[in-house]
Amino acid sequence: MKLRSAEWFEGRDEIGPQSRAVLRSLGWSEEFFRGKPVIGIANSWSELNNCSLNLPALAAAVKRGVIAAGGIPLEFNTIALGEELMKPSAMLYRNLMAMEIEETLRSYPIDGVVLLGNCDKTIPAQLMAAASANLPAIEVCSGPKSAGQWRGQPVGSGTALWKYLDEYRAGRLSEEDWRGLEACYSCSVGTCNTVGTASTMALIAEALGMMLPGTATIDANDTRRLAAAERSGARAVELVRTDLRPRQIMTRAAFENALRVYTATGGSTNAVIHLLAIAGRLRVPLSLEDFDRFAAETPVLLDVQPAGRGLMADFDAAGGLPALLAELRDSLHLDALTVGGDLLGAHLPLRRESGATVIRAAAEPILPAGGLAVLRGNLAPRGAIIRTVTAAPQLLQHRGPALVFDSYEDLLARIDSPDLPVTAESVLVLRNAGAVAVPGLPEWGSIPVPRKLLLAGINDIVRVSDSRMSGTSAGTIVLHVAPEAAIGGPLALVQDGDLIDLDVAGRALRLLVDDAELARRRSAWTPPAFPHRRGYPRLYREHVLQPDAGCDFDFLRPQSDDDMEFIGPVVGRS
Repeated sequence: MKLRSAEWFEGRDEIGPQSRAVLRSLGWSEEFFRGKPVIGIANSWSELNNCSLNLPALAAAVKRGVIAAGGIPLEFNTIALGEELMKPSAMLYRNLMAMEIEETLRSYPIDGVVLLGNCDKTIPAQLMAAASANLPAIEVCSGPKSAGQWRGQPVGSGTALWKYLDEYRAGRLSEEDWRGLEACYSCSVGTCNTVGTASTMALIAEALGMMLPGTATIDANDTRRLAAAERSGARAVELVRTDLRPRQIMTRAAFENALRVYTATGGSTNAVIHLLAIAGRLRVPLSLEDFDRFAAETPVLLDVQPAGRGLMADFDAAGGLPALLAELRDSLHLDALTVGGDLLGAHLPLRRESGATVIRAAAEPILPAGGLAVLRGNLAPRGAIIRTVTAAPQLLQHRGPALVFDSYEDLLARIDSPDLPVTAESVLVLRNAGAVAVPGLPEWGSIPVPRKLLLAGINDIVRVSDSRMSGTSAGTIVLHVAPEAAIGGPLALVQDGDLIDLDVAGRALRLLVDDAELARRRSAWTPPAFPHRRGYPRLYREHVLQPDAGCDFDFLRPQSDDDMEFIGPVVGRS
């Protein structure tokens, strides 16, 4: 076995002694490290992100596993991506994190890597980097947080917040109650305990074969998570020894398994963008039509918020992802390879957990099919999506007049005004909130139901935007309209009062304005001003792709097999 790290530690002239001296400075003897594979531990820990606060303990467990298996663990920190505090959105920095990890793997003597992920954008960024670098890699997630209790009920992260925010805005929840919810809202480290983006992407990582089976759902505070991290560290060493790499695992068959899991869980809409980005790094064919087709074929089986009632702890107690895969076995590629070195089908239970109801039988689904739909039409030529499993059924066929907000600031200024000219028939439109405009495609698409309607007892309304929404949100919300308004997409041409037709069954999103009038409006349209003139936001704006291409950077998405070659450094004097 020829180790990549040997180029450094057994290198020519002064390179070997100089490199070995670095490891000696850690207090290690040459007997301890010579000739062993170096396993990098990419740790996205930060006190700025409570989802990641258990990662130092997981990193220590990974190190135990690496050493026990005969490897050398070297931990490095990466940028931390946290949804709560990072503005305008952690999505802006997903590509930066992927670049950072890829370049760390390229430039250092690393033979394989354990990726410690947590909040929404970290696992996608890490898998994008693993796809590009194609060094042996394994994913470990921080796990969902334990639920707090409020009014005797467990609190579902995100989902409870949005639900009770509307109650508070409508005056049905007191200030004291609102503050009481806040005290119980985040009582634990770890990711959201609903099927938001973080849990969705952990499940997808396991379904893709990049995470050890059964580990995506383990609670962040459960000692089984430490044991899973230790096993993952040991497995990383074996991945190097057997030269098993991400491109052998993340194949088209693996992505089809991930799509099946995604649609069966009623997962976050953000996963659409992330899966397209990961597949794009691998040149695996994947399109919006694949999402629509798999959703149309796959029943929603997971009874977990926001599509259902339970939390991730209930899912784990019912057997976790392997138990859900068992319900889907007839539609899976069970011969897909995993980081465990075996096949996906090797870990499926033969029978259901006794009394488990959070995972529905295929004959008794939450929704027979169609938890997601891809829409097209003159308002979304390159597509838009809607999470139908969390939408109001009576609004999935709707025609109504547009009420347009030109920016998020405009939305915040007017949404709760008693003079807002809105009715239950209105279609709220938010534009200039996409990847280029902000930049970063923030989660502004879950436009609040206007307070005027909440007071009248109306809790849902059709909303359309070129933005995203939190995976913990619900409502009749059309997202990712492409191309976005800021680059001249049709959303830029909508005016108050224009009729918008939403037809989910027909997969259509149409602006009922004639072509001549749209041409007149286009001739008068000017793009919005962009405030960022330098730095990473400028780089992002100039190179980001649209949502239907995963919002990756154009220069990071290979156009040929030659572009996928991972070229390492010339190991010589620095």
